[in-house]
Amino acid sequence: MPTPEVQPSPEAEARPPSHLFYLSSLRRPLVDRAEGIYFWTKDGRRFIDGSSGPMVANIGHSNRNVLDAMKRQMDKTTFAYRLHFENEPAEELARALAHKLPEGMDRIFFVSGGSEATESCIKLARQWAVATGQPKRWKVITRFPSYHGGTLGSLAITGDDALAETFTPLMRVMPTVPAPAAWRDRDNLSMEQRGIRYADMLEDKIQAEGPESVLAFIMEPVGGAATAALVAPDSYYARIREICDRYGILLIHDEVMSGAGRTGKFLGGDHWNCKPDIVALSKGLGSGYAPLGALAAPMRLASGGFQHGHTYAGNPLACAAGLAVLSEMDRLDLIANAATMGDVLIAELKALQKRFPFIADVRGKGLLLGAEMVADPEALTPIAPAKKATQRLLDHAYARGLIIYGRKVKGGVDGDNFMVAPPMIITREQIGEMIAIIGDSLEALAEELDLPVAG
Repeated sequence: MPTPEVQPSPEAEARPPSHLFYLSSLRRPLVDRAEGIYFWTKDGRRFIDGSSGPMVANIGHSNRNVLDAMKRQMDKTTFAYRLHFENEPAEELARALAHKLPEGMDRIFFVSGGSEATESCIKLARQWAVATGQPKRWKVITRFPSYHGGTLGSLAITGDDALAETFTPLMRVMPTVPAPAAWRDRDNLSMEQRGIRYADMLEDKIQAEGPESVLAFIMEPVGGAATAALVAPDSYYARIREICDRYGILLIHDEVMSGAGRTGKFLGGDHWNCKPDIVALSKGLGSGYAPLGALAAPMRLASGGFQHGHTYAGNPLACAAGLAVLSEMDRLDLIANAATMGDVLIAELKALQKRFPFIADVRGKGLLLGAEMVADPEALTPIAPAKKATQRLLDHAYARGLIIYGRKVKGGVDGDNFMVAPPMIITREQIGEMIAIIGDSLEALAEELDLPVAG
């Protein structure tokens, strides 16, 4: 059968050659430079980076010490293949990173991004199972909704219909359990009881799939884009760890977005002393200065070897950038600042919630915060998808010089939210500037879509 011809849109036809071939109509200004929490465009406009890009630029833009470290490495070598040489930046970064991770997680494999990191985690888990005489274990249970990456392996463990449906024939989709959106539940249970109930759904799923076939459970300790910084009840985390231990399955924490200090701890899971078996890191680890991610695991999982690799694994320039990022994080005490400024920011967002009752929930940890919007805050009725509330809010903020983040939170198909996750260097004054713009943008959205506003 011949491949059907897809006609480009008139907007796309009118554009000159561009690497953004998939953006047929969305036009953004040309960026000129960035510094701290700000961007400037060629036409002279200034934008506050209120989402650190897609939650990447943890230490802010154009940090001089990081740039100088990269320049020093560039003067030595920008590439050395891991099968031919070890390189000093990779070894130093591995040691520095292991020092910040839970005890025993001292085997590090560097990659170029979050999708590579999560896919590396599930490949290591599978090889461990085979090496230890458990070849029947192959299923990785994930949560719905969730997001763990865009490659086919990471997409198979992503609970997002909008992203996965087209590619389902190309991959083996893994079993899911509901994400712990306990704030939505209307029952007589306490939050602690709800946390246990959501965790026990994992045990039910393990039994339904057959415990001998289940390899791992993957979760974000603090949710990312798929759930807008969802945080489970405290009781959830210890129970999940207990269930994984009971059935001999591996617990994988996807800390691509929540890790590297963003939540006020180095790892999101550290808030609950919940120790995973394998951790995926990226985004804030390189902080946008170089493509960088990592898998971290204890030696017991690596004893069977690791048949895996990428051309840029352990790249010396990327690792030099990552090492400098960790150094700046320590020098500027940015994890503590993320915790302190996170408290300020969430209090300001909750104040906006009182002003705009269509904000049904404000949540998150540190500087990874989200808010969910609904048409009816009592019944939690979603805003009609045709109104495109999330995109309209993002557009209103962008027009006022603020970048925030948002996407659908019910499997990528329904539900409206926005995320606020500025660089960890942010100050109280800059938070005030952001909140003023968010307030004006919510006001414009409410007027445009006829949403309720407090008197």
